[in-house]
Amino acid sequence: MPPWPAPKPPRRLLHLGLLLATVATTVIAGALQQGVNPLAAPELLYKGIPFSFTLLLILGAHEMGHYLVSRRHHLDVSLPYFIPAPPIPFIIGTFGAFIRIRSPIKDKLALLDVGCSGPLTGVLVAIPVILVGLKLSTVTVMGGGGEGLILGEPLLFKLLSWLALGPMTPEQNVILHPVAFAGWIGLLVTALNLIPVGQLDGGHVAYALFPEYHRYISLVSLGLLVICGVLFWQGWLMWAVLLAFLGWRHPPPYQFWVPLDRRRRVLGIISIVVFVLTFSPAPFVLD
Repeated sequence: MPPWPAPKPPRRLLHLGLLLATVATTVIAGALQQGVNPLAAPELLYKGIPFSFTLLLILGAHEMGHYLVSRRHHLDVSLPYFIPAPPIPFIIGTFGAFIRIRSPIKDKLALLDVGCSGPLTGVLVAIPVILVGLKLSTVTVMGGGGEGLILGEPLLFKLLSWLALGPMTPEQNVILHPVAFAGWIGLLVTALNLIPVGQLDGGHVAYALFPEYHRYISLVSLGLLVICGVLFWQGWLMWAVLLAFLGWRHPPPYQFWVPLDRRRRVLGIISIVVFVLTFSPAPFVLD
C-alpha cells in the first residue's frame, strides 16, 4: 500500500465561516427572488429563508454523502467547503460546495461508492422537497405575451409535477414556490455532477464501471454537451470548455485490478438512470 501524507487537522472555523457566509448570501438571493430590496427593507429578508434552507439542505446532503462514504473507506477527506456567491439577480447566492479527498482511492469499489454517494443522497433529499414545494406553488394560466425565464423540466421533475399537481394543460403554468425552485436547482446540480467526464462524480462512476472506455465516454459526453449548447442552451458550451480544461482523463486506483461486485454495478446503473432523469438539454429558456 503506497504511503500518503498524514491527515491534516480540520479547519473547522474556515468551514463554519464559509457555511455562514453562504447562508447569508442564499438568504439574500432568496429574498431578491421574492421582490425584496434588502437595502430598503432588511426586515423582510426572512422571506429568503425557505429557499436558503432548502438549497443548503440538498447541497449539504450531497456533500455529506461523499464525506461519510469516504470516511467509511478510511480516506483522508475534508469537511464540506460551501462557496458563497454574490446575491445578485439570476445568481442563487452560492457556487455550490465540495469536499477534498487528500488520499488516493484504493480500488474501483471505493471509487464507485464515493462517486455515487453524493448525487444519490442529494436526489433522495430533493424528491420530497420538490413534492412539498410544488404543493406550495401557484398554478396560473399563461397570457398571450412573453413569460420571461422558463425553467426546463427534466424527466424526474415532470414526474414529480404530475404526482403533486396532476395533469396540466399546455396553457397552465406553475410559478414555483422557493422550496420547489431550490429542489429544481438540486436536480440540476445532480445532473451536472453526474456528467460522465473526467473526475466528476459521473466520471468516477463511469471509470469504475467501464475503465477501458472511460476516455471515450468522456469525449463523447463533451461532444454531446457541445451539441446541446448549440441546439438548446449556450451554457452547455461554457460547461464543456470548463470540463475540457479540467481534463477528461481519470487516474486509476492503485489496486485497479479489484473487480466491482454485483451491488456496486447496480449502484452504478442507478446513478446512470438518475443522470438521465435529472438532465435537461435546455435548463433555462427565455420566452
